[in-house]
Amino acid sequence: MSAIDLNARASATFVQKLAATQALLRQAAHDHAPLLSGDAPRITLACSLGAEDMVLAHLVNALQLDIGIFVLETGQLHAETLALLARLQAASRANVSVFKPIEQATVEFVAREGKDAMYQSMALRKACCGIRKMEPLARALDGKTAWITGLRREQSGARAEVPPIDHDAIGGVERHKYNPLADWTWGDVWFYIAENHVDYNPLHDQFYPSIGCAPCTRAISLGEDFRAGRWWWEDEAAKECGLHVKTTPLPEKIAS
Repeated sequence: MSAIDLNARASATFVQKLAATQALLRQAAHDHAPLLSGDAPRITLACSLGAEDMVLAHLVNALQLDIGIFVLETGQLHAETLALLARLQAASRANVSVFKPIEQATVEFVAREGKDAMYQSMALRKACCGIRKMEPLARALDGKTAWITGLRREQSGARAEVPPIDHDAIGGVERHKYNPLADWTWGDVWFYIAENHVDYNPLHDQFYPSIGCAPCTRAISLGEDFRAGRWWWEDEAAKECGLHVKTTPLPEKIAS
């Protein structure tokens, strides 16, 4: 059974949620439009190539918004994820930028700590995430005034209070952070994918609801938590890599 067959069940308020998401994306693109004609967008979508982010990439393209898209290619992604990245780059109207870790930093880390360091301690796992995700993320957001994520409140307890509009300070720079799918259900996500024929990672069909680096992601079993397959050897409360931290919500109308 495919992920669509298993999950595509829209909530009763899906139509209203979709309209609100489209409105928020339009407003975000307007509020963070390039200052000069021909400049790069000041707002970008962080695309993990998971189901939520593929929905957002589809919306950005369908609405023809001046919003860039970026992918963090950590050097540890599944072959299926890399193949989806290639398809997205080929099909996307919006520019898709790829950011990789600094090669020397990854080589030195593996030589010093071993290729399985992430399993040895939380500190080493977070150090690996820092090299492969956080440093490239800072480069991806350099010069941007805002970014967009696929965070949903339903994903985990740590994300239960995700607001549609938030802010953070990745790399020490204050930015607006938009979460247009904050109140979408997993069923909403897959209903949109089914209705709009959105390309998605085939690992979702193999019971991978949340997909990250290959060494740190496994399939889940019936009844397990949505993010149980991420860093499964760690305490549930610690299952974040640092890209998304709790911050203080901003008013829904914000000046650029």
